[in-house]
Amino acid sequence: MLNPVFTNAAGMDKSVLQKYLHLPQADGKTMVTYVWIDGSGENLRAKTRTFDTEPKSSNDISWWNFDGSSTGQAEGSNSEMYLKPVALFNDPFTLAPNKLVLCETYNFDKKPSITNHRADCLAAMEAAKDQRPLFGIEQEYTLMDRDGWPFGWPKGGYPQPQGPYYCGIGACLALGRDLVEAHYKACLYAGVNIRGTNAEVMPAQWEYQVGPCEGIDAGDQLWMSRYLLLRIAEEFGVQVSFHPKPIAGDWNGAGCHTNFSTLAMREPNGIEEIKAAIEKLSLRHETHIRVYGKDNERRLTGKHETASIHEFSYGVANRGSSIRIPRQCDEERCGYFEDRRPASNCDPYSVTSLLIRTVCLNEKDADQA
Repeated sequence: MLNPVFTNAAGMDKSVLQKYLHLPQADGKTMVTYVWIDGSGENLRAKTRTFDTEPKSSNDISWWNFDGSSTGQAEGSNSEMYLKPVALFNDPFTLAPNKLVLCETYNFDKKPSITNHRADCLAAMEAAKDQRPLFGIEQEYTLMDRDGWPFGWPKGGYPQPQGPYYCGIGACLALGRDLVEAHYKACLYAGVNIRGTNAEVMPAQWEYQVGPCEGIDAGDQLWMSRYLLLRIAEEFGVQVSFHPKPIAGDWNGAGCHTNFSTLAMREPNGIEEIKAAIEKLSLRHETHIRVYGKDNERRLTGKHETASIHEFSYGVANRGSSIRIPRQCDEERCGYFEDRRPASNCDPYSVTSLLIRTVCLNEKDADQA
């Protein structure tokens, strides 16, 4: 009987693939892989087509369609949905001139699908563009074997307690570094604005940072970075978990800490703008939590460098608070703040959109009106 989690670790010989990847392509022929978010709101799908000329921007790429009934986005009786290209990247898997294009999903009537949070995010970013919002997003994730147990952990057992793993070096501490460094290089090649990476507190858990990105680019780049990570993990025969608490017990969860600033916050005495923004966020804590990721209550317990999901707090250099003001920003009286509440599986479009709507557009909940 086959195990449904596919524990057979046998894979294809990647060296065979290489001679085909280096075959020349006919003049102008370009492979374009369309990438989109499926009905789960968390998983990605992709398919590829050939273009006769190399596209220079997403505007050069035509809309396409897909079977929404197979992605949890439509009924079988009316299954055809549309892909709208929105952000173009270089393809590190099939190499130049081939491309990856991130897409929005649209229903049969060409209205945004229920999982298309980018359209709403773009509207918020356009409304606040004069405030020059910048985002830096810290994506944490956990590497898992194909049997669902953390990569490099003793089967059926646990490694030594947390302590030596954060930014750790060594075969028993930095579990999966080859994959991590491959992802870093792939992001740079693709055009993702990746800024760094490090091993995290729980063994087999890692983080990378994307940004600073202005406006809608933050969500676009983070989603493409996730696609690259999943594809590279596929080649290593490893799974990636974005679950905010993949292992119960005395182990850190995984977040997607979101650093945010406006032009006013970055200017002299911008600390006052930062404090005003935090006050606005305190009044909509529950609203933000609702879109900050599934199962986030398992992570935001008040332990393991988190604040309680039930309480809003902030502090300088305090990783146990909802909002952290970096010490340097407090000393310089300007800069940015870090929202530590988003889970690793959040939709960055929803997170960045709500930050804009609360802080920049002064939206309020009904009970505040």
